[in-house]
Amino acid sequence: MKRPRTDDLTDLSAGERNGSDDSVDVQMVNGNHDAKPVKESTNHVVVVGAGPGGLMLASNLVRYGIKTTIVDDRVDKTSTGRADGLQPKTIETFKQLGLAGPLLLRGVRIYDICFWNSSADTPLRRTGREVHYPPEVVDVEEPYILLVHQGMIEDIFLKDLRMRGVEVIRSSPFLCYSQKKDGNSLVEVECTDLKTGKARPFKTQYLVGCDGAHSKVSKVMFGPVEHNESSKSAWGVLDGVIETDFPDRWSKAVISSETAGSILCIPRERNMTRLYIELHPAEAPISSDAATKEFVMWRAKEIMKPFSLSWKTVEWFGIYKVGQRVAKRFSDDVEHVFIAGDAAHSHSPKAAQGMNVSMHDSFNLAWKLNLAVRGLAAPGLLSTYEQERKKIAEDLIDFDFGHANAISAGDPVALAENFTKNIRFISGVGAEYSENILNVLEKNSKGGLRSGSLLLPAKVTRYIDANPVDIQLDIPMLGQFRIFFFTPDVKTACAFLDKVCEEIASPRTILGRVSNAAALSYASFSPVHTEMDEFVQPNRYTGASRVFTYSIVTTMNKEDVEITDLPRLLQDSCWTFYLDSVMKKPTCTEKWLGKLSEHEVAIVNVRPDGYVGSVGRWNAIDVGADGEAVTWLDAYYKGFLKA
Repeated sequence: MKRPRTDDLTDLSAGERNGSDDSVDVQMVNGNHDAKPVKESTNHVVVVGAGPGGLMLASNLVRYGIKTTIVDDRVDKTSTGRADGLQPKTIETFKQLGLAGPLLLRGVRIYDICFWNSSADTPLRRTGREVHYPPEVVDVEEPYILLVHQGMIEDIFLKDLRMRGVEVIRSSPFLCYSQKKDGNSLVEVECTDLKTGKARPFKTQYLVGCDGAHSKVSKVMFGPVEHNESSKSAWGVLDGVIETDFPDRWSKAVISSETAGSILCIPRERNMTRLYIELHPAEAPISSDAATKEFVMWRAKEIMKPFSLSWKTVEWFGIYKVGQRVAKRFSDDVEHVFIAGDAAHSHSPKAAQGMNVSMHDSFNLAWKLNLAVRGLAAPGLLSTYEQERKKIAEDLIDFDFGHANAISAGDPVALAENFTKNIRFISGVGAEYSENILNVLEKNSKGGLRSGSLLLPAKVTRYIDANPVDIQLDIPMLGQFRIFFFTPDVKTACAFLDKVCEEIASPRTILGRVSNAAALSYASFSPVHTEMDEFVQPNRYTGASRVFTYSIVTTMNKEDVEITDLPRLLQDSCWTFYLDSVMKKPTCTEKWLGKLSEHEVAIVNVRPDGYVGSVGRWNAIDVGADGEAVTWLDAYYKGFLKA
C-alpha cells in the first residue's frame, strides 16, 4: 500500500450517515445488478476534503440517496480567508439546489470593474470602467459576482448535510487507499483519527479526492501532479476593514503602479475589503517568505498613492504563490478513484474562479456517480467526467495565465482585452463541453440552444398555477434528466405525443427500462426526507420516473388547452406543463429553438447538471415521425444508460 508524503493539505471534507449498523442492505456494486449484497457499513462514496468542492459533491450525493462519507483533516470549517466569489452560473446552481437564500442576503454584489494605472511620470488615475457582465455578451439572470466568505458557503452545505443525517468526520486526514487491480473490488481507504492516533478505515465503491492542491489522493494515484505551466509570482492577501479616500473602493478595482506593483481590490461582506497585493513587481521585488503583514500593508499604501489607506481591523492575512497546473488524469484506470477541484487543477485567485470551477467539477461528477452506484450507467459515462472537466480546467489555465500576467504587468489594455475575450467563461456560462456520448450536436441548429452548453434563461407560465417562472430553474435538480417537448399546438400534435410518450414509458425503450430499474433502486436506498421537501415537493417532478422529468411547452392560450389533453405521461408531470406566454420577441421557444412551424415538435434533452444534451425536431403529421422520435430518444440514452 503506497503512502504519500505527509505534507500539508489545503482542504478536505467528511461525513457519514448516522445510525448505520451491520445489517445487510441489497445494493449494486460497481454498476452490477448481480453483485453480492454488501454490508450497510460499506460506503457508496468516500469524499476526502470538506472544502466547497467536497461539500458540493457530498451534498448532491446524499440528496440522491447515495451513502456518502466525508473525511477532513481540519478540526472545523474555514473561519477566515480563502475563496470568496460566486459567479453567475454558480449562483444559479445554488438557487436550483435551494441553498442560495442566505448567501444572497449576506453577500456583496459586484456589477462593475474599474481599472487604475500610474507610472513614474503620471499619477494614479482611472483608465476605464466596465460593466462586469454586459447583457449583450453574457445572458444570465444574476449579472454580478456575489462576494461571500468561503466559510459561509461551507456552512450552507454543512447544514444541508446535517439535515439529511450526515456529519463531516473531522480531524481525520487521509493516509492511503488500496484496491485489487481487477477493478471489481471495493476501495479500501485508510485515514488517521488525530484524536486517538488510531487508523480509521473505510470500504467504498468510489473514492473522490477533493483535498486541495497538495492532494494526497492524487499522490497515491499518480505520484507528484504534473504541471502544465507555472509562474513564480506571489501575492499578499489582506481581509479587513479599511479607511481610504479611494473613490472606487466598492467596485472591483485593478490598480497598477509601474514602480510599486499591482493591487486587486474587492469589497467583501461585513464592510470588509479584500486586497491582493503583488510581491514580485519588476521594479520592487521581495521574497514572499520575507513578506510580513506590515510589509504588505506598506506596499499596498505605496501602490495606492496619492490616495490614503489604513486598516481599522485585519481579519486574515496570507501569501498566495501563483501557479497554473492541470493534473495528467482526473481518475484512476478503472474509474473508481477520482480527483476534483484544486486536487486536479490550480491557478491564481484573482479572477474568482477556483471555488466556482471546483464546485462544478463536483456537480458534474455527482449525478454520474449516482447512476453508476445504482447500476444504471453504461460503460463510458464516468469517463465523460475527465473528458469534460479537464477541458474546462485547461480553458481556465489558458485564461488565467493571460489574466495574471496582465495584472502583474500593469498593462490596462491587455487586461481589458483578456477580460472582454473571456467574460462568458468567467461568468460560468461559457464553460462548454465538446461533443461526446452526452453531447450530440444537432445538424442545422436553429435558436440559441447548443449541445454541451447550458440552458439559456427564459420565462414561461406554469400552467397548473399560472405562476411566471424561469424555465431553466423551475425544475429542482434531483439527479434527473429533463426532457422538454415544444409544440405550437398540443392538439395538432396529440397523435405524435401519444405514441412517443407511450413508447418511452414502456420497457420497449431504454427510458422505460431505466425508469423501472430506478424505481427498484430508489426503493432500496432513497434520499432522506427533510423539511425542505415539504416545500419543494420533489414527487411533483419524479412521479413519472426517478430518472426523467418530462415537460411540455406550448404557445397555446390557457383557455384552449387542458391538462387532460396531454398524454398520460405528461399528465403525470402536470407541474412541468408550461405556456410560452411571458416573453415576446423572442418567446422562450424562439430563443431556445427558433420559430417552430405549425405542426413541428422539438424535443430537448437536458442533463442533470443543466447542460443541453441533444435537440431533435419532427413534423408531427408526417407518417412515421413518432417512430423516428422514439428511435432518436432511445439511441441517445442507450449511449450512456443501461438497465
